[in-house]
Amino acid sequence: MPKMKTKSSVKKRFKITATGKVIAGPGNKRHGLINRSQKMKRTNRRHQTLTHADGITVKQWAPYGLG
Repeated sequence: MPKMKTKSSVKKRFKITATGKVIAGPGNKRHGLINRSQKMKRTNRRHQTLTHADGITVKQWAPYGLG
């Protein structure tokens, strides 16, 4: 049985914590920032944990974990 491949984009964009949660960087931070509120820009500075359902999807794309 051949090995399953990890999606390359998942390797670059997500991390899995020791407890199994998935951490992702913020979106909406590339361009058009003058149109966004200061609160949105401030809260998007740090990484965010994904919801449980989204975390399951990301883990399917990385069958052997990340890192």
